[in-house]
Amino acid sequence: MEIRTIGVVGLGTMGAGIAQVCVQAGVDVVGREVADDLAERGRSTIERYLARGVEKGRLAQDEMDAALGRLRLTTDLDDLAACDLVIEAIVEQIEAKKELFAALDSIVSPHTVLATNTSALSVTEIAAATAHPERVVGMHFFNPAPVLPLVEVVRTELTDPAVHDAAYSFAQRIGKEPIRCSDTPGFVVNRVLIPVLNDAIRVLDEAGVTPEDLDKAMLHGTKWPIGPCALIDLIGVDIHVHASEALWESLREPRMAPPPRLVAMARAGLLGRKTGRGFYTYD
Repeated sequence: MEIRTIGVVGLGTMGAGIAQVCVQAGVDVVGREVADDLAERGRSTIERYLARGVEKGRLAQDEMDAALGRLRLTTDLDDLAACDLVIEAIVEQIEAKKELFAALDSIVSPHTVLATNTSALSVTEIAAATAHPERVVGMHFFNPAPVLPLVEVVRTELTDPAVHDAAYSFAQRIGKEPIRCSDTPGFVVNRVLIPVLNDAIRVLDEAGVTPEDLDKAMLHGTKWPIGPCALIDLIGVDIHVHASEALWESLREPRMAPPPRLVAMARAGLLGRKTGRGFYTYD
């Protein structure tokens, strides 16, 4: 399967990052948002990060201009009809994703690959909303998408092996390090990472340790590149809680359930870097 033009549905943090990776790799991207102002905000995010690359000498100005020239914005799903691959990066809610995939299934060509960037929801359930579940895969990018190289390429029981191969090859083409996995709760990274981070947060209260000292312990005791509290702030407390709840619902393993401290922080709007305050305070 030749993938020349892709669609990215949702230009928030993840969608904008995925679109940026693709246009920098020379791929034409149709970015779709529900409103013009949200689409322009996504484009501004991409432009800002590309400009930072120019300032730091990682990117030439003409390369930045060419990359932005490969991005087209729309609020109309029908404009994705000619895409060879569509990657969904909307809100992490199963019904919203199922509704979107059902709509896309009737718009794109029979050969178009449909991919979800979900981090914790069932790819199989999302695919079941379409008439062609064999062309649905998971392509789970990690935040920030322009920086972190991993993409989990997720197959369901019904995914056509050629579709899975095409998604895997595309991830390689845009400079990522993909891995293949089946549709299980949390896939690979979150299945391992979420209970570990939850354990770390429970230790805060049980051991009477500060976030700073907990992070210092993991940085210097295990050589983690970033401490657990700083990592949750980076991911987003609300995102982590949502993923934990999804895994808890699927597996009913106590370590998967989000600690009360994180739930309280999410309800209070202390979401980490994106709100300026989580375990730490940010400018």
